[in-house]
Amino acid sequence: MEKSVGIIGGAGPAGRGLAARLATAGYAVTVGSRTAERAVEVAAAVAHNGDGSIVGGSNEDAARCDIVIVATPWDGAVETVTSVRDALQGKTVVSMVNALVKQGRELVPLVPPRGSMTAEIAAALPASRVTGAFHHLPAADMENLASGLDADVMVVGDDIAARRETLELTNAMLGLRAVEVGSLALAGAVESFTAVCISVNIRHRAHTYVKLAGLS
Repeated sequence: MEKSVGIIGGAGPAGRGLAARLATAGYAVTVGSRTAERAVEVAAAVAHNGDGSIVGGSNEDAARCDIVIVATPWDGAVETVTSVRDALQGKTVVSMVNALVKQGRELVPLVPPRGSMTAEIAAALPASRVTGAFHHLPAADMENLASGLDADVMVVGDDIAARRETLELTNAMLGLRAVEVGSLALAGAVESFTAVCISVNIRHRAHTYVKLAGLS
């Protein structure tokens, strides 16, 4: 069995999609939620292939895994990770959080005080190795393993070892290719582009995702 992966706030669509593909890749996944009972129900309903597993539990249970992904709504992300800070010490913590608000039929990005939600989470977790990834993925296509998804995932972070661990985790998942972007300073640009992806999806009733041409 591969390393265990916890998904804090993983009971929503984005968390379910990641859980399905991580378990298919052989990881032991813990879907976390403020309400453990809700996470248990969600985990039991997520279909996957392969030798991995999905269980539900509290956000504290998810934080005890080897690698932890933060999939909470943006306005509660810092408070949530701070509550489990001790369990996250020394670990790679991957933020997929986007600060977005709806205006009419569009999503627009908010700029947090430190420039990105990844940076906000990194500041709240000084003893963890924080990266950013998984921002532009359509949740429905992630959860549907037969969707034919063929997406690139932008990975940012200041800690090189954590960035590499995030790249490895991403590349293990069906239909995803990790693209190493660079330092945490680029997280704001990566997160903000999520607003473009979702607004295009709303306007065209589509499930678009990012694919970069020209990479070998």
